[in-house]
Amino acid sequence: MSSEIPNVSAADEEAAVLLYEPLLQYRRQQEPPLELQRSQFNNTSQVAIVGSNLCPIESLDYELIENDLFKQDWRIRGKIQIFQYIFTKWMLCFLIGLIVSLLGFFNNLAIENIAGTKFVITSDMMLARKYIAAFLVFASLNLGLTLFASLITALIAPEAAGSGIPEVKAYLNGVDAPAIFSLRTLFVKIVGSISAISASLNIGKAGPMVHTGACIAAIMGEGGSKKYGLTWKWLQVFKNDQDRRDLVTCGSAAGITAAFRAPVGGVLFALEEMASWWRSTLLWRAYFTTAVVAIILRALIDVCLRGKCGLFGKGGLIMYDVTSANISYHLRDVPPVLVLGVIGGILGSIYNFLLNKVLRLFNFINEKGIFYKIILACCISIFTSCLLFGLPWLASCRSCPSDTSEPCPTIGRSGNYKKFQCPPGHYNDLASLFFNTNDDAIKNLFSKDTDSEFHHLSMLIFFVTCFVLSIFSYGIVAPAGLFVPVIVTGAAYGRFVGMIIGSHSNLNQGLFAVLGSAALLGGSMRTTVSLCVIILELTNNLLLLPLIMLVLLISKTVADAFNGNIYDLIMKSKGFPYLETHAEPYMRQLTVCDVVTGPLQIFHGIEKVGNIVHVLKTTGHNGFPVVDEPPLSESPVLFGLILRAHLITLLKKKAFLRTPVPIGPDAFLQFSSNDFAKKGLGNGDKIEDIKLSNEEMEMFIDLHPFTNATPYTVVETMSLAKALILFREVGLRHLLVVPKVSGHIPVVGILTRHDFMPEHILNLNPSLTRGRWKRLRFRFPRLGRLIREL
Repeated sequence: MSSEIPNVSAADEEAAVLLYEPLLQYRRQQEPPLELQRSQFNNTSQVAIVGSNLCPIESLDYELIENDLFKQDWRIRGKIQIFQYIFTKWMLCFLIGLIVSLLGFFNNLAIENIAGTKFVITSDMMLARKYIAAFLVFASLNLGLTLFASLITALIAPEAAGSGIPEVKAYLNGVDAPAIFSLRTLFVKIVGSISAISASLNIGKAGPMVHTGACIAAIMGEGGSKKYGLTWKWLQVFKNDQDRRDLVTCGSAAGITAAFRAPVGGVLFALEEMASWWRSTLLWRAYFTTAVVAIILRALIDVCLRGKCGLFGKGGLIMYDVTSANISYHLRDVPPVLVLGVIGGILGSIYNFLLNKVLRLFNFINEKGIFYKIILACCISIFTSCLLFGLPWLASCRSCPSDTSEPCPTIGRSGNYKKFQCPPGHYNDLASLFFNTNDDAIKNLFSKDTDSEFHHLSMLIFFVTCFVLSIFSYGIVAPAGLFVPVIVTGAAYGRFVGMIIGSHSNLNQGLFAVLGSAALLGGSMRTTVSLCVIILELTNNLLLLPLIMLVLLISKTVADAFNGNIYDLIMKSKGFPYLETHAEPYMRQLTVCDVVTGPLQIFHGIEKVGNIVHVLKTTGHNGFPVVDEPPLSESPVLFGLILRAHLITLLKKKAFLRTPVPIGPDAFLQFSSNDFAKKGLGNGDKIEDIKLSNEEMEMFIDLHPFTNATPYTVVETMSLAKALILFREVGLRHLLVVPKVSGHIPVVGILTRHDFMPEHILNLNPSLTRGRWKRLRFRFPRLGRLIREL
């Protein structure tokens, strides 16, 4: 499109000058542009810890912008364009499911073969009684894999550190963190998680798989890339935050499905834990995406079961054999399950508390630089290797059972009976858990008819070790998840409880392990429906449904009395401005005018270029009210809201006017809707990159065709709690506050998500701090002092 100044005849120009001479005089008096000065300032931080780095964050524009240009674009859409949009969206969901399933299968295959080869090398040296050499090789391999994972994460994509679920959850709430969905983040997430999990760190793959699925969805929803030659016109319709949000939701559901082969559980997890907005059409697309993942994984697992995936690779994701199909339980089995749920809730809340404290300590260390991040990761790896290799020596050798269905002891492959240092015909039960991947350890603990396989002391040692290692392993600079460590820790806890109860219950120890995993997951994650379905899909036994529901409800209820769920605690410690589903009671005592901050920058409908450049360079605001004044209107009126990105587009295209006259239909000749579409991830233009001459700075821009003429507004007397509900439910970035009584100023201020943060509100109104309603929670004072002393 041409961006030259439209030709205007001399007579028309003279008439325009005479007509708008009062407006020109008013403009000369408004240098710099009109500002509404307020005494309050928002001092809440607009930076957050993304991965392991401190990064600036913005909000996403989920609001539909309606202006003359949008109406023009909407009216020319025909049935073909509508069909193209719907078909492309479903096709992208299919591609997301296809790619995520292939990556999930590849991850499991790589982890099993790398870790399996490492364990075989170490076991062979143990068979030759070269114990010191075996430890050195085992520790060196773990250290090398950890070092590789931490190096590529710290140097290439620090945003890939951690599970990624808090970042994705914040994104779906409207928080835009830089580079969390970039190609380099995707690459490091895949390679780094394989390396870190293969290094025997007590971390999981579920969180990284959720982040991986979200990355794939976000990249596919960018609408093409000129850099990589992907400029397919059909993808241009997804250049907005609303459609990308839907795709990322489907990607996160696909990630959980790929991690556990639980399609329904994946959809419910995205609904219950991840997404802040949901509707029936999105439910169908997410379900379709997870169904594609499940079908492809089933086909690939069949290939591995025929022995075509390497020495150890079975593709993972195999259903756990928990118990027989015709299990029976009675009323006397309910009290042990209730106790299991109560203790699981307490343990889950302690787990969240300790992990939150350790993450704060690790953040303090990571702030010192890359060298300290790498050293911390290496220290955790060495500490883990010492425990995994040293603790099995505390366990006594046990005789191989005579009726086992697999060779005992296990040599040269994965299995339940690791020989370690034991004589022929014996196995080390603790080594069977430590010298395996987490998936194999879970299978061992969940297995039926193995009530005599493990010793009480071995199970207690394994539980405590997993509990500690999962807390200290998560915070290193490498991709790491929490789901699997919590499952294996809960399985050890449940199995230990089953050993204590023994013959007093009809439930076998494998079933207690499943219920223990559910109890610890409910106490830590605080989700119920999705976790229940995921566990049922993992175990493939619907008869467990009543017991799992009971355990999850009890553990979540007990844990809620102590603290919040783990992902919310991590988001809070990282500094993400996450909007909760509910408003705090003290917000009903305040009006929106009580928290509006300044100064507020206002543009006129026809604004001088120099004023726009001045405001954009001196402020960080992303939305500006547009006000019409005489002679464009009888009195000052609010015309709408214009975004910073759209102003920069106007300046970049240099659609300037020599006189302050409306641009009229020429706007549709110079621009198209694609010019104002959301740029790709991290590709937004900046005001500093635009060069303008002195002559151009004295020209004007008609903002009317490009301004959102229907922004959401609230009256200044509305309660803050009511405004928060509107802000979150609609998914806004800006909420205009208008005066109750019309006067000279048609807009009082703008509310953003930072204005709803409790820190900002209580800072402006310190008197509310004492009377603030707080949820009744029990505390861990002794544990708090212990952490502070450490």
